[in-house]
Order: sequence, then C-alpha cells, then structure tokens
Amino acid sequence: MNDERDYGALDAFLRETGRDGYLLHASADLADQYYLSGFDAPDPFATLYAPDRTAILVSGLEYGRATNEARADVVRRYADYDYHALAADHGREEASRRVLAAFLDEFAATDVATNERFPLGVADALRERDVTVTADRDDHVGGVRAVKTEAEVEHVRDAQRANEAAMAAAEDLLAEADVVDGVLLYRDDPLTAERVKEEIEVTLLRHGCALDETIVACGADAAEPHNRGRGPLRVNEPIVIDIFPREKDSKYHADMTRTFVKGEPTEAAREFYDVTERAFDAAFDALEPGVTGATVHAAACEVYENAGYPTLRSDPDAETGFIHSTGHGVGLDVHEAPRLSEGADETLEPGHVVTIEPGLYDPAVGGVRIEDIAVVTEDGYEDLTDYRVEFVVE
Repeated sequence: MNDERDYGALDAFLRETGRDGYLLHASADLADQYYLSGFDAPDPFATLYAPDRTAILVSGLEYGRATNEARADVVRRYADYDYHALAADHGREEASRRVLAAFLDEFAATDVATNERFPLGVADALRERDVTVTADRDDHVGGVRAVKTEAEVEHVRDAQRANEAAMAAAEDLLAEADVVDGVLLYRDDPLTAERVKEEIEVTLLRHGCALDETIVACGADAAEPHNRGRGPLRVNEPIVIDIFPREKDSKYHADMTRTFVKGEPTEAAREFYDVTERAFDAAFDALEPGVTGATVHAAACEVYENAGYPTLRSDPDAETGFIHSTGHGVGLDVHEAPRLSEGADETLEPGHVVTIEPGLYDPAVGGVRIEDIAVVTEDGYEDLTDYRVEFVVE
C-alpha cells in the first residue's frame, strides 16, 4: 500500500525562504508533530525537518522507543548534549534550552520555521541564542498533510467503519425505544442523550476507536450546530447525532452526522430535511479535483437560497438557516485543510479527504444535518461512508 508522502511544497518553502529546517516542539498530540516525526510521545520533544533529513530530540526515557518507532533519520537524546551536567550547573529549564540549541547547532540550523502553535518560551530562548525562529503563517505542513496517501485513506476508512457501527448502535436505541405518553423510554427509563452517547463510546472502544466528545442533540439544542446535547430525547423532534472518532492505532479520524426523528416529524422539520438532502446531493455533484472549496460550498448554498432559507453567503449575520460551512478536511485532526466554505480558494486535489455536511437550524424547528466523508479522486470522488440517509426511525 502506497504511503509515500509528498513533502515537495514544504521543501520548496524552506528553500525559497532560506530556512535551515522546520522545527516543532510539542507532544504527539500536535498533529504536525506526529506527522513529521512518526513518533507518539505524551511529553514534548523536538523535531527538525529538513529536505535531506529529519532529526528528533527526545528524553532518555523515550530514546529506545523512538529509535525503533520514529520515522526519523536521526534520533538524539538529551544525554548526548551533557544534559545532566548542565542541569547540575544551571538547573533543568536552562539545561533543556542549551540542549535544544546544541541539537540545532549540530545540524547547522540557525534559521528555522515553525507552525503558529510553537511555544513562545522556547522560541524566545532560541532567539536569545541567535537562532532565528519564524512562524509559518501559511501552514505548509498542514498543506502537505491535507493530501492523503493510499495508506492514510485506509486509516480514515477504518475509522469510518467503526463510526458506522457506533451510529447503528445509536439508531438501534432509538428504534427500540417505546413511546409512552409522548416520552421516549428505553427499558422503562427515559432515553437520554447521555445514554445514547454511552452506547456510541462503548461501541467505538470495541472497534479500536475513541472520542473525547460527540453530539446527540434534540430539538432546540440541535439548532445550535455544536451543542453537545443533554437530557431526555423527545418524540417527534429532530435528533442530530454527529460522531467524529479517532482510531487509536493510526490516530486518524472519521466524521459522520445523521438526523433522526422517532415518531412523526413536523411539516417544517420534514422540509428542513428534504432541502438539506438536496443541498447534500448538490455539494457532492460539485465535488471533483480542480474546483475550489468555495465552489462546493456555493452548490449547497444555492439549494438553500433557492428554497428561501438564509445562508451566511446571503446574510453574514444570519442566526438561523445554513449557518456554517459545507465541509472541512479530516485526518490526524478532525478539522484540517482543505476548507469547503465561502472564500476557500484552495483547489481540491486527489487525496483530499473532506466532509460534506450541510444543515439547517432554527430553534422553532430544531436542527437537521447530514454528513458523509469522501476522498477526492482523479476523476471525481469516492464516498467513504456506507450508511443510509433516512430521517424517520421506525
């Protein structure tokens, strides 16, 4: 399986700006760090990427594992730069600063680029030692990450299969719930957002995935796109379920949303759903290599605007209607490049993994959102989602 990553744009950026390398100082929770180093560590470590080599600097605790696991040409440890003697003379913080400076000096890196989340204290310490540290405001590493290899697409696909199992578990709870006096009961207890979230999380764990939060929002809560939802789920009201897990082994995410009603949706909610499904289809019809994210977003907006609903394109101050972008990239971060939104002038390329997720929102009706995840291909796209789009749960 092809996992050859193309760092050409990053290499060109370093050459054109005269930088000696791209420096990161963070734990593997920072996606750029994990991507460039290939090393998963919970504590901060340094990665110096240059076109001819990648070097990492880790503690002695992580040295053996880094040597075996990191995707780096060179692995150094603090002890290689007399850290313990420096700590005895100057204290641990100062010793760490001197070690990092010595690490950069070994690889003749006196002028480095960083991403915008680089620690200010570390940057200041390096500048005091005559190392030029400049923020990469155009996020070149993010641009490289956006174009997925075949192996990365498979990681997303695997996470999405787990996602679908979790969505099915959530839908099954709704299907099995009884309607008693207008209330949803599951095994004689009120069916709550919390109970559905628990089922989602347990299912994901069984499939090798985890997530920090998910969305199970009903009625007026669902009219706020990022409201996580709470309390009893109600009959005849839209329930937005948005799941965005991360596969534990690969660290790649998936993302999917479905909206369900248990009972009979109102006429307004049914209209919300039907128009959103048309916007969803229109956005997919526009998705192909060579177009911009703004073009895909415009296709969804056209459907809503023609149906008489406000969008942020037609009214930037709108608080109801289609009040978010059509989609975003997914990978090591659940939200990354490219964007599918107003003003998104990035050209879509084969290997871009993106969501398509139009929605309509109004507290008087509730919220409706439909979301699949797809990869742009040479001749169009492949929808990585295998889950039906159905509003009413029987």
